[in-house]
Amino acid sequence: MAICNSLLNPVNQYHGSVNYAHRSHYLRGVSHGRRCRTEIGRRRRYYGEEDAMSIRMRCYGGGADWGRAEAIVKEVEDASATPIPRLKEVADSLAHEMEAGLDSDDHDHLLKMVITYVHTLPTGDEKGLFYALDLGGANFRVLRVQLGGKEERVIDQEFAEVTIPTNLMVGTEKELFDYIASELAKFVKKEGKKFSPESGHQRELGFTFSFPVHQTAIASGTLIKWSKGFAVSEMVGKDVVVALKKAMERQGLDMRISALVNDTVGTLAGGRYRDEDVMAAVILGTGTNACYVEHADAIPKLKGPLPKSGHMVINTEWGNFWSPHLPMTEFDKALDAESINPGDHIFEKLISGMYLGDIVRRLLLRMAVEAALFGDNIPSTLREPYVLITPNISAMHQDVSSDLEVVENTLKNVFGISNIPLRTRKLVVELCNIVAVRAARLAGAGIVGILKKLGRDVIGASGKNRTVVAIDGGLYEHYPLFRHNMQIAVKELLGSEVSETVIIEHSKDGSGIGATLLAASNSQYSQRS
Repeated sequence: MAICNSLLNPVNQYHGSVNYAHRSHYLRGVSHGRRCRTEIGRRRRYYGEEDAMSIRMRCYGGGADWGRAEAIVKEVEDASATPIPRLKEVADSLAHEMEAGLDSDDHDHLLKMVITYVHTLPTGDEKGLFYALDLGGANFRVLRVQLGGKEERVIDQEFAEVTIPTNLMVGTEKELFDYIASELAKFVKKEGKKFSPESGHQRELGFTFSFPVHQTAIASGTLIKWSKGFAVSEMVGKDVVVALKKAMERQGLDMRISALVNDTVGTLAGGRYRDEDVMAAVILGTGTNACYVEHADAIPKLKGPLPKSGHMVINTEWGNFWSPHLPMTEFDKALDAESINPGDHIFEKLISGMYLGDIVRRLLLRMAVEAALFGDNIPSTLREPYVLITPNISAMHQDVSSDLEVVENTLKNVFGISNIPLRTRKLVVELCNIVAVRAARLAGAGIVGILKKLGRDVIGASGKNRTVVAIDGGLYEHYPLFRHNMQIAVKELLGSEVSETVIIEHSKDGSGIGATLLAASNSQYSQRS
């Protein structure tokens, strides 16, 4: 208790010559805890976590300060709250930003609302052999699909996954695209008898390219910047379709690139092939994005004649959405400030799989420092950004064992923490719940924002229009509690009557097959294209 006498000078100031017994009794009371916590907070702000931890230890000894731990949980829970009125404001704000982004390409707009030039979507009539190349990270996939029209649909399909050598990710344009084209050529050579192009037809390919591009046509787009470990600087500002086409020619591969799309648009196409009422697609995985089918005459920035279909797929790039109505905590703000893109992609940082684990890690670190949640010593790994990943959060959040064994094993494997009391494990589950439920409900509000923009958040004069939203991504697929809470939020926001007309559908691997379908619907041999 000696530390308290030196830290808490107000005790001596206000009590003067009170004897030691009285002073000790005072320090053991509620006031002692409150004053210690105040000093711990001050030390953390001005001197860092290590100093705050030393003060906590000298005030409380080795046990956890459950009062402080529960106070932190309550603070985060309140700051992360997503009541329906707030979610409605988020949905309204998103719809407003969508309108602004459709109006012009002003750099100040949060949502870029990228015109994809995809206005001809699959109908099920597509026939023939089509390929896809899906490049979105250190691995890429090549696919082939034999389509049989409305009667036979997808007759057969094959794919292969290829790892790109690290040196090529930072090499030259020629090295990277020659490698990709050579692997594609190898895949084409293995084409069996069950796959056959139409007589006299050139093979065609849909190119899924999940990096920022400025698209100028259905099969043309210039690279804006690389991400995900790629740094082929000479490619920036160049047409990625032209680069791939030249590489294929060098390989002697006769194939036409019919469509350039991102994974979200591919998911929309794959969903539309199965269900003509699919109007939007959402990716909820490591990152997040959404696209939807817009009326072409509702896009002021679209120049030239309107497409014959009367529609255009818009890539919202909703990861960059921000609104003062978004429930952000100090932990979210710290994560953003320390990220590679501070101030950008706030919505993505609140709802996507890349970040949920690290938000929980930051919460655990604070509780370890201020409440000794894991005992006297703070594991060094608890200070490592992104060491706790969202699959860990999902596993702990959904632990149904009576002693929360999954939580214990996860904390031991990730942080090296052992002998964790059940009370601590329960608190960890509570933190996972707060972070994941907020993310899921905000994703639901985003979906409702798109429905609002389409006028499908109400029952229209023409009656109940069925609307399907296709969703893909590991976060949605592998995290049932996330999925459930997102769907509940959509239902609460729309109300029971409208929500009956809205179907949220998992479109597994939609982006891959979607690219082949877009190659088909935009084929040089298609009358529709």
